[in-house]
Amino acid sequence: MPEARVITAGAAIREALDLALDKHPESYVMGEGVADPGGIFGTTTGLVEKYGASRVVEMPVAENGLTGIAIGSALMGRRPIMTHQRVDFALLCLEQLFNTAAKSHYVTNGAHRVPMTVRLIIGRGWGQGPQHSQSLETLFAYIPGLKVVMPSTPADFKGLLLGAIADDNPVIFLEHRWLHYVKGAVAEGYAAMALDGPRRIHDGRDVTIVASSYMTLEARRAAVALASRGCHADVFDLRMLRPLKLDEIIASVRRTGKLVVCDTGWKILGPGAEIVAQIVEQAFDALKRAPIRLGLPDHPTPSSLALAEVYYPDSTHIIDAVAGLCDLGEGDITSARQEVLDARKGVPIDKPDPAFEGPF
Repeated sequence: MPEARVITAGAAIREALDLALDKHPESYVMGEGVADPGGIFGTTTGLVEKYGASRVVEMPVAENGLTGIAIGSALMGRRPIMTHQRVDFALLCLEQLFNTAAKSHYVTNGAHRVPMTVRLIIGRGWGQGPQHSQSLETLFAYIPGLKVVMPSTPADFKGLLLGAIADDNPVIFLEHRWLHYVKGAVAEGYAAMALDGPRRIHDGRDVTIVASSYMTLEARRAAVALASRGCHADVFDLRMLRPLKLDEIIASVRRTGKLVVCDTGWKILGPGAEIVAQIVEQAFDALKRAPIRLGLPDHPTPSSLALAEVYYPDSTHIIDAVAGLCDLGEGDITSARQEVLDARKGVPIDKPDPAFEGPF
């Protein structure tokens, strides 16, 4: 059999956009920087040359205005794919997303639909600080009528983006900035994935770990280090915040009796809080220890490297959480932590994944 094709998540996004523009003549890409030579981490490069400026539309710095254009065109039968280079910029258009895009189908008794996809870049990096490096997924996941996607692998970036574009509902597609350069096997051709549920990415019987977006990479690293020391984690990549389907995770917790949830955003009132609440409601009798949530502390995201070092959770924090739940010995904890630290030796703290190649 031929070897699987390996590409970056950014290349997978670009491929998905190309395939969607070709398959859906009513679709178009719009945003600030989509026709720029940099092409938003390379995800839109070459598309304006192939499809023209009427379908790859460079927009001025007017986030609220371009969101209204996208929603209006979706109501009229188009299928816009809008990009904000930072999730922070989308704060200027929340009223339109929350009160028009999310509610149009409901308030018209199904007469109208808003088939639009909104790509938002989340996450830390390069000292961009409180106003340019936030992870605000909870804001969007809170609103009925929006679907919220958080991929972590190149295959999911491609398949779930195609699924989002084909969906007849407004979809928020959240891309962590440190994932665009991660590589993985991606099938060729058009293959839209259904926008549903978490995926198990590591099998185990001792503890259940649920992670989303970039934290999935940290959870996988922790699970591999723990497994070689006799502690086997059942790890789930959440993939979707809305709809939030937890059946497989609840079944896992019923087997393991222990739960760690890892958020990319703030711990307080984050997705992890909702997951823990639902599991306590539905599987309290199965829990052997109190669940543990990992996420950002209750402060704005920092700019300085010194603060970043103690602000963001990583695989060592996951190892510590699991060790407490599973009563690992000090030697195993120390060696597991050292294994993941050695793997990123020499990588700056503000570049959390060795795969990242810049520039943003």
